[in-house]
Amino acid sequence: MKPIYLDYNASTPIAPEVSDAMRPFLTEHYGNPSSLHWAGAPARQSLEKSREQVAGLLGCAAQEIVFTSGGTEANNYAIKGVFFSLRQKGSHIITTQVEHPAVLQPCRFLETLGAEVTHLPVDGTGMVNPEDVRKTIAPRTILVSVMHANNEVGTIQAIAEIARITRERDVLFHTDAAQSAGKIPARVDELGVDLLSVAGHKLYAPKGVGALYIRQGVRLEPFMHGAGHENGRRAGTENVLLDVGLGAACALAAGELATRRARLTELRDYFQQGLEQLFGEHLRLNGHPTERLPNTLNVSFVGRLGSEVLEKLEGVAASTGSACHSGRQEISPVLKAMGVPEATGLGAVRFSLGRWTTREELDHVLGLLRAEILPGKAR
Repeated sequence: MKPIYLDYNASTPIAPEVSDAMRPFLTEHYGNPSSLHWAGAPARQSLEKSREQVAGLLGCAAQEIVFTSGGTEANNYAIKGVFFSLRQKGSHIITTQVEHPAVLQPCRFLETLGAEVTHLPVDGTGMVNPEDVRKTIAPRTILVSVMHANNEVGTIQAIAEIARITRERDVLFHTDAAQSAGKIPARVDELGVDLLSVAGHKLYAPKGVGALYIRQGVRLEPFMHGAGHENGRRAGTENVLLDVGLGAACALAAGELATRRARLTELRDYFQQGLEQLFGEHLRLNGHPTERLPNTLNVSFVGRLGSEVLEKLEGVAASTGSACHSGRQEISPVLKAMGVPEATGLGAVRFSLGRWTTREELDHVLGLLRAEILPGKAR
């Protein structure tokens, strides 16, 4: 059987509709979107169309979208931009223990400049308690940053509930929606956020492009300084090729969101049931049983190493929940924060499904597991 890709949370293939939209900008439209002559017009018009397409997925105004080089830059811009803009008000930032490094590392950097960062705990399903946010906000708090959905276990946070708390306390709220946008609704008014990050290569756009939603009236110190591109919010000539790709991917997602969600949920649950029938008590679900991404299944094969499981799945691309440091296997910080026992966490594997995943592929993976990894064949 051809190779099976079950690592869509790591990166998605580029959708054909997206590559088709990008192609003219490889061969025909080469002008600078800032140029006022005929060569710049197609680039400028396409750039603004793409901005509208991203805004359409998020339910905001086009002028509230800033294109970036990806989710990492969007997160950095949001967090550092708030810090440098509001230093006179305070320097306290609240985030969680299960954020992506693209949030945790900027916070760590800002600590060297005097920021005080609180990392909220999560429960055994990876969920943050909104009341912990309420209790932690102080007069000096300037930003709360809680991811919409976790990249490893798929747990979806109670963003709207947290947003009600931050609005009551007049604190800006950022969410990293890299994993959620295009999979579940991520409309900014429903979520109640002030800042939201998108990563193109998580929703069938190219790598190297993303966007940051900035609610009208929110002022951020620019992350990139130079000329007045992106309405003065991000200097540098826009990458029209990739921005067009992101716009096309967002438009595609907006049109397919309900059907994608239903289809992926059905496939994920089918696969989970198959695993449970095979492994019974030797299988543990990591993450929330219901409030999780429709495409994400993180399970631990108890008594096994996740890396050994994947070695047996020839031709299958998936991710483990552990890493090897100095010759020693360690579970991921996310699983550790959730209180997953180390012996269990070392057996974690994340299967993330996507647009081209089929039931036949999942049956093939189940067959490989039946042949190679059944509990009776424990090492």
